[in-house]
Amino acid sequence: MLKQATYYRSMKVLQISAECYPAAKSGGLGDVVGSLPKYLNQAGVDTSVIIPKYGLKWMENIKWKVVHKGVIKMHQQYTNFTIELAQSTKLGFPLYVANIPERFDRQGIYSDPGGHYYHDGVERWLSFQLAILNWLTNDESVVPDVLHCHDHHTGLIPFFIKTVAAYRKLSGIPTVYTIHNGQYHGAYSWEKLYLLPHFAEAHRGLLDWSGMINPLATGVKTAWRVTTVSEGYMEELRHQSVGLEPLFGHEQFKCKGIINGIDNQVWDPATDPRITNHLKGTAIAKFKTENKKEIARQFNIDVKKPLFTFIGRLVYEKGADLIPDLVKRVQQSGLKANFFVLGTGEPYLHEMFKKMSKEMFNFFDTSLEYNETLAHQLYAGSDFLLMPSRVEPCGLNQMYSCRYGTIPVVRAIGGLKDTIPDLIESPKTGKGFRFYEFDLDEAFMAVYKAIELHKNKKQLAEIRKRIMGTDFSWQSSVKQYKKMYEELISVSQPNGVSN
Repeated sequence: MLKQATYYRSMKVLQISAECYPAAKSGGLGDVVGSLPKYLNQAGVDTSVIIPKYGLKWMENIKWKVVHKGVIKMHQQYTNFTIELAQSTKLGFPLYVANIPERFDRQGIYSDPGGHYYHDGVERWLSFQLAILNWLTNDESVVPDVLHCHDHHTGLIPFFIKTVAAYRKLSGIPTVYTIHNGQYHGAYSWEKLYLLPHFAEAHRGLLDWSGMINPLATGVKTAWRVTTVSEGYMEELRHQSVGLEPLFGHEQFKCKGIINGIDNQVWDPATDPRITNHLKGTAIAKFKTENKKEIARQFNIDVKKPLFTFIGRLVYEKGADLIPDLVKRVQQSGLKANFFVLGTGEPYLHEMFKKMSKEMFNFFDTSLEYNETLAHQLYAGSDFLLMPSRVEPCGLNQMYSCRYGTIPVVRAIGGLKDTIPDLIESPKTGKGFRFYEFDLDEAFMAVYKAIELHKNKKQLAEIRKRIMGTDFSWQSSVKQYKKMYEELISVSQPNGVSN
């Protein structure tokens, strides 16, 4: 028992992801992979991260040390690559990048600055996974005890180490596969099969779902454990996962929902360098007012009215298409409020929001960009956060907003349902206003209730204090991940035979 405990304390975990804040972030995936490893390390789990080396500003400003050189073979094409380690980043964990020329040295993660998705996505993510496996196969000093893969970009790794002879020496390493968004499968035609390394014909079925090579489905089938980022979302995937419902039902014995946490050191209203006015002691009202005034100095809002803000991708899953009609309904009803939208996404929504900002002076404004500093300022200065999501596996924005005293107005779906009890249904423990159907009338009623609350300054102050005291930190979730890693290592086979 003592020997086993010592082994656990020294276990090594490699997180494999497309994103990691602050190096590369598009959404919640980046935030999670940028904070979970730090807290795992603090809990005694030796955790590092590897992502692609993009042509992003953060990466260009970091010194890198080459730790491995290798060659990727995809059909008849050979590509040189390097694995590089970031120097002096103070991230709280080692950060590696796979430097694959002509695949990732671009100014975007998934798309160019104009929002156009890269056409070679299959080749990009396949080359990333093969580079990692080449590295781990040829450098025994870095081989981890657990491989933790994230989303469809890494879903083929558990399959490759089970079925490809070149990587068989890694097949005894337990694999964890975390789904941050089950709407994106990364599926592509079998015509691309020639790009994959050779494996036995008998294993084709592990790649297939509905006549396509489906990396997300393959990860679910072949990983030792599958997690999602909230318990509610794991249950929802069994009923709504864009065709994978039977698979999640079949594999439920190895599936578990673990709610995400947030980095309280990054999201601290008392010290956050991205906001203009910090929280001093218990002066919450002053903190909110001064930060709201800063927003008003930059944009067309009225500080006397409650400010509702949407922060995120302007896409179908986030319910961003409901916002124009919702804002117009509130204005037509004569209610006093302000609305603000920060984000990028569908071009038609960009045009609608630009038009609205001109026509609804001191009622609606927008900033159509990805802007981390402005996002922090909006959390600090807004009164309410809008999250009308159609799909929300976990959601981090509602946790950030609570941390800064901004009350969430959410659709009760996925992680939003798990983390934000309704103030009307649970007056003593509620943290926000919820609506259940993706419906304009229901969303309007939730906004109406929020506006009414804003008029009651005493109750507003009580709720702000309550939500700012909520513990959304990683501590509880880290314990669950650590326990899962330990269980997997205890049953792994050192002779290279997987579960």
